Amino acid sequence: MKRRKFLHQSLAASATAALTPFPYHIYSGTEKKYATDKITLGNTGIEVSRLAMGTGTSGVGGSSNQTRKLGVKGLADLLYMAYDNGVRFWDSADQYGTHRHLKEGLKSVKREEVVILSKTHATTAKEMRADLDRFRQEIGTDYIDIILLHAITDPNWPKVKEAAMEVLAEAREEGIIRAHGISCHSLGALKTAAETDWVQVDLARYNQASVAMDDKFDVVRPVLEKMKAAGKGIIGMKVFGAGRLSDRIDESLTFALHQPFIDCFTIGQESAEQHLDLLKRIPAASVRG
Repeated sequence: MKRRKFLHQSLAASATAALTPFPYHIYSGTEKKYATDKITLGNTGIEVSRLAMGTGTSGVGGSSNQTRKLGVKGLADLLYMAYDNGVRFWDSADQYGTHRHLKEGLKSVKREEVVILSKTHATTAKEMRADLDRFRQEIGTDYIDIILLHAITDPNWPKVKEAAMEVLAEAREEGIIRAHGISCHSLGALKTAAETDWVQVDLARYNQASVAMDDKFDVVRPVLEKMKAAGKGIIGMKVFGAGRLSDRIDESLTFALHQPFIDCFTIGQESAEQHLDLLKRIPAASVRG
């Protein structure tokens, strides 16, 4: 199919979906869920808040919307505000350049009272060891709760990343990290993750419009269900489709909150107003019928 025709059909499908009323009655629950709910992430034993503070909106090349708009002190203040509100899961990555922002945030909180996740592009053992040392120094911590292999697309990633995976397994045994896993950006990579025992945590793209995902949500769903059944922790991402569903926030939240295989989700927040809005919307969306 030619690219122009493909884009035309994709835009037409998106427009049709946007005009179709969202079936809240199908996805709504009967019990309110809150951003601050404490959730155990799979079989890791790590307790996180239902909502994670995403710090990598348009994150690339060592920066993100959060770092560009807020700076070190501004993002640290936002992280502390979330902590004070009971949201104590911080999602970062080397690619976002947010480690030093987390370090500033840790000046105001007890290290053991927040869960810190970061991501690496390391492939060799040497690269992985260097990243673990550098990440901890940049964040100002002796340990990092969760480290993920970042934005993986190759279905053969366990072979390609074998050396880095071995270093992470050793680091978990030594208490340098508490869990390891992967962030997948293709269906093939995701299916491999579901079959790979090494994966303890998966960061999965999932939303009701199948926007910025590995495939349509009904194709991805059984893969994530398999992961969940195996005891892997699943963190949802792209809840708002990389911003393309920002005009459909309530239905996006209702959909995400309804999925029994998603333990928690990360949403990039760039202001106090956005954070406070999510705190209000999440419980309302969980029971909206």
